[in-house]
Amino acid sequence: MPLRRSGPARRPLTIAAGTLVSLLSVCVLPLALPGSAGASSDAGKRPAHPERDWMGSTIAAHEGDERPQGSEPRGTAKIVPGVDVSSHNKHVAWPALYRSGVRWAYVKATEGTNYKNPYFAHQYRGSYNAQMIRGAYHFALPDHSSGATQARYFAAHGGAWSRDGRTLPGALDMEYNPYGASCYGKSPLAMVDWIADFFRAYRARTGRDAVIYTSTNWWKACTGNSTRFGRTNPLWIPRYGTSIGPLPAGWRFQTIWQHTSSGKPIGDRNRFNGPYSRLKALANG
Repeated sequence: MPLRRSGPARRPLTIAAGTLVSLLSVCVLPLALPGSAGASSDAGKRPAHPERDWMGSTIAAHEGDERPQGSEPRGTAKIVPGVDVSSHNKHVAWPALYRSGVRWAYVKATEGTNYKNPYFAHQYRGSYNAQMIRGAYHFALPDHSSGATQARYFAAHGGAWSRDGRTLPGALDMEYNPYGASCYGKSPLAMVDWIADFFRAYRARTGRDAVIYTSTNWWKACTGNSTRFGRTNPLWIPRYGTSIGPLPAGWRFQTIWQHTSSGKPIGDRNRFNGPYSRLKALANG
């Protein structure tokens, strides 16, 4: 009945309406937040400096950088030298690397679901044209979106596999968070589930089991030293010393060893654990 009154009664109604609008604003805002937070992609969570996030960039910062000058890794009788590169390497002189003995390369393709390496085409095709075996890798951001979402983004933007005898399966780069807490705010169980989600989606899309790049220290801290992936996913381990040291649980040997975080003329330096024929076998699936 009060709504039909006129004259002096209108003023209290105006005040009440303004109050009602304010209350509605307060109520509506929280309703919008869960939808954005629960989104399956990391829209709005773009990496702040993806050009500084390359394979091992946070490993070196947390675990030490270079091996002693002049020393050589032990146990390297059967190895094939390789490099990994990203956008910070820009234009790579692939023929010169090949002449120096490098026979394979991994190129950063993506990070999260909002970043693509702007030099990827040059680096990926350039290594192939220089007669190298090549592959692509994804820098994981597990706090941005699901593992499956990132695996599909990676496969769609350079990380797919082709049966041409010179394409390696994609690699998942799991290392310290360059933007916050080392384990991306996840419990060990949640982290293992995220990695498994990535691997399932990548295999469904490409038919291949992805390589995993990680350090023993990070693996222990962030997965509880899980043994879940040692039988299916080849291990790529960074260790900047004269020996590899202990491996993460579940793996009896490493497939690739990143033994230094820099190299001449360019790229982090790696050693494939076996002869060239085994490297080709990994490419062939």
